[in-house]
Amino acid sequence: MTTLNDRLKQGKDARKKCPRNAQAEPGKIKRDPLPLIKASSVGRINSLVELRYGRMLVSPFTFYRGNALLQAHDLAGTLNMGLVSPICGDSHLMNFGGFATPERNLLFSLNDFDEVHPGPWEWDLKRLVASFVVAARDLRHGESIEESVCREVVVSYQKTMLECAEQSALDTWYESISYDDLLKQANKATLEHVERAIEKAERRTHAELLPKISERDAHGRLIIRDDLPEIFHLHKNSTLLDADDDWLRLSDWRPLYDTFMRDYPGTLQADRRALLSRFHVHDMAFKVVGVGSVGTRCLVALLTDEQEFPLFLQFKEARRSVLADYVKARSKVRHNGQRVVDGQRLMQSASDLFLGWTTDPSGRQFYVRQLRDMKISAELETFDALTFAAYARLCGRALARAHAKASGQAAQISGYIGKSDALADALLKYAKSYAKQNEKDFERFQQACRKGRLQARSEADFAADHLP
Repeated sequence: MTTLNDRLKQGKDARKKCPRNAQAEPGKIKRDPLPLIKASSVGRINSLVELRYGRMLVSPFTFYRGNALLQAHDLAGTLNMGLVSPICGDSHLMNFGGFATPERNLLFSLNDFDEVHPGPWEWDLKRLVASFVVAARDLRHGESIEESVCREVVVSYQKTMLECAEQSALDTWYESISYDDLLKQANKATLEHVERAIEKAERRTHAELLPKISERDAHGRLIIRDDLPEIFHLHKNSTLLDADDDWLRLSDWRPLYDTFMRDYPGTLQADRRALLSRFHVHDMAFKVVGVGSVGTRCLVALLTDEQEFPLFLQFKEARRSVLADYVKARSKVRHNGQRVVDGQRLMQSASDLFLGWTTDPSGRQFYVRQLRDMKISAELETFDALTFAAYARLCGRALARAHAKASGQAAQISGYIGKSDALADALLKYAKSYAKQNEKDFERFQQACRKGRLQARSEADFAADHLP
C-alpha cells in the first residue's frame, strides 16, 4: 500500500514529463475560430443559434462563456501531467454558485456539468483562470486586479488540494462549502455579498417562481406564460422551433412529456420516485437558458401536488461533451444524460433531489433537475477588487474539492503542484495569453456577424417579431 509521501512523489515525478512552466503554453491557437464555432452549433435549433450568437456578441466575456469547444480544441495541444479523471469541461467563473441540497442546506460549488467528461484536471483550472482574466478586463478592473485574481484562484486550488491530500477518503467525499461557513469567514468587504446571496437563494423557490412564469387560462387551468424568446410553447404561434422540427409533428406537449416520464423515474432513488408520484403535470414549455446552451433543447414542466404547491422540472438536452473529440479517454456511459448526472453526483458533495436522465421520442438524450431551486450565481458587476479576489479564492477552493472527490488522487495532483509559485506563475502567463487570443477570436466573430457569414439576433429582435 502506498503512503502519502509515495503519492506526493508520484505527482512530483510527473514534472519530468510535463514541467510546470510548460502549463503557460496557450495550445493550438493557430486556427480559424469560425469553423469551430459553426461546428458547435450543428444540431441546434436554427433560429435559436442566431440568439446564441447574439448573446455571444455582447462582450469578449460572453463570447468566452458561449463556446467551450474552442478552448477544448486549443487545450488539446498542451502538455498535462498525465492524470485523467472526470472534469467539469466548462469551469468558467459563472458556472460556480449556490444551490440547495436535498436537506435544504445552501452550498457553493460547480453547478454546470453539461460538458463533464474524463480529462486532464489542468484543463478545468486553465478555463477557470482565463475566465477570471477575461472577466476582469470586461469589467475594467485593471491589470493588477487581473493578476491578483488569477493568482488567488491557483493558490487557493493549491492549498485546498494539499488539504484534501492529507484527509481521509470519507472526509474528502463529505466535505462541502456552506454559506454558513462563508458568513463566518467573510470580512466587511464580502459580508454584504454573502448575506445578499443567502437572502436571494431563500427567495428562489418553486412557490416564488410560480406567479412569475405561470397564469390561469380562460378555463382556469394552470399554464406556463410565454415570454419570448426565453419561454415559449411548442405548438403555439409563438414557437421558435424550425418548421420541420419533429416535435411539431406531435399533437401537443403531452406525448413528449409521457415519453420523458417512461425512463426518468427509474433513474431516481426509490424514495424520490415516491415523492415524484405525488405530483401531477399541468403544462410544459421550451425554456432558453444560458449562453453556450442556447439552441439546444430545454423544457420546463409545471407540476403540482394535491394542494397545488408547485414543482418545476427542467429537461435539458445532453449532447456529446465538447471534450470528447480532444481527449483519448472515453466516457464509460453511452447515455449523455447519465454522463452529466454521474459527473455531477461525483463532483458535487450533494446534488439535486430530482437529478436523473431520460430520452425523447427521437432518441435525443436529456438530464432532469429542478428549475432554479435556491440556485444563485455571482453578480460580478457589483464586485469590488476585494470581493472579486475573495470569489476567486472560493472558486479555486471549490474546483479543487470537486477534482479531489472525483479523482481520488489529490496527493498526486498536490505533489505535482508543489508548494512554490511555479504553477501560479505559469497559469498567469497562460491566462493573459489566452485572454488576448479570446479578444482576437471575438473580433473575428464580430466581423463574421457584421458581414453576414454568421447570423446573430438579440433578445429585442425576437421580441419585436412577435409583438401583437
